[in-house]
Amino acid sequence: MSKNVLVYVECADLRPTKAGLQALGAGQRLARQLGGEAVALLTGPGLEAEAAKLGAHGANKVQLAAAEVFATYSQDGLARLVTQQAAATQAAAVLASATPMGKDFMARAAAAGKAGLAADCTDIKVEGGKIHAVRPVYAGKALATVEAAGVLWATLRPNVFAVEATAISAPVENVNVSYGPGDLKSVVREIVQGVKGKLDVAEAEIVVSGGRGLKDPAGEGKQNWENLEKLATTLGAAVGASRAVVDAGWRPHGDQVGQTGKTVSPKLYVACGISGAIQHLAGMSGSKVIVAINKDDTAPIFKVADYGIVGMVEDVVPALTAAFAETLKS
Repeated sequence: MSKNVLVYVECADLRPTKAGLQALGAGQRLARQLGGEAVALLTGPGLEAEAAKLGAHGANKVQLAAAEVFATYSQDGLARLVTQQAAATQAAAVLASATPMGKDFMARAAAAGKAGLAADCTDIKVEGGKIHAVRPVYAGKALATVEAAGVLWATLRPNVFAVEATAISAPVENVNVSYGPGDLKSVVREIVQGVKGKLDVAEAEIVVSGGRGLKDPAGEGKQNWENLEKLATTLGAAVGASRAVVDAGWRPHGDQVGQTGKTVSPKLYVACGISGAIQHLAGMSGSKVIVAINKDDTAPIFKVADYGIVGMVEDVVPALTAAFAETLKS
């Protein structure tokens, strides 16, 4: 069995994302167990400087596909490339982040490699000479251990694996790409971005989330959501939301935390007016400190909270904002 691990390192704004570096760290630890090397794969023009830095995060080798065909995202193009490089490196495992992008192209790439995909894994290890991946099932109520007959293809849940810090000097190899946009089945022409500079809940160290208990921001809940934004600004936090809030159209899908949204693991998670459905808990229960604010003292969110405040968000959130502002000022 080959001992190398190929890791696709996702980038945004010409730099690796936090989730991408976490996947690389997991790949390095797996490669060490196998006695092989972690090979990082980057795509897109303008990443030469960042590619040279990946040895510090666990890459033994870096492959850079800087072709213009990867200037924008293409499921078909990326799947082709990853399948090609998995064969070229004789990878025992191929890893990527379980982000919207990773979930999109990895299933296609795995199918092209005649393999299944272990999705949204929370652990990956070698036992008895074989690679095992662990993934939650039934909304996190159980864990399934997956073993591949050949190459293991897996996406890794963001904010579960640690970023590696190493002193490796990783050579960068340019990957030749023989196809262009005209050879692809689909090409992204434009990406419409949200508010520029807005913190991503998946990357933030502090997340303040609102639930249905904050009520409709276009009506009686307007002040509640403004108060939530003020608390987030005071703490330097990202604003998250439950699925019920997103489904109601109160917040964009990019803010959604939970099983069908983003998985977060910040230092501090403040849940405001969120009852704590199992699907939401699956996306935030790994937070270091959880503070729950809810008027219902039997709400499931209190079972996972480190600190709970029973009260109306209308009263509690402004009081917390004032207290944090005073403390941070001193």
